[in-house]
Amino acid sequence: MPRYDFRCRSCGATFELRRPMSQSGAPAVCPKGHEDTVKLLSTVAVTGTASGGAAAAPSGGGGGGCCGGGCCG
Repeated sequence: MPRYDFRCRSCGATFELRRPMSQSGAPAVCPKGHEDTVKLLSTVAVTGTASGGAAAAPSGGGGGGCCGGGCCG
């Protein structure tokens, strides 16, 4: 179940709630009972590779573009 971060405008507390995505926009009450809260934007950090090792530089000749590195025209 996704976690959503909230901040209370009354006391400044930040807290997290687990709730279904269908309830992501529902109002939240802070742990101290205040109802004036806002949902915070969350960021996700993704690092590493699927194999868990360091990312390797591409091998072989460079290139790219439509003619092996140069623009056709």
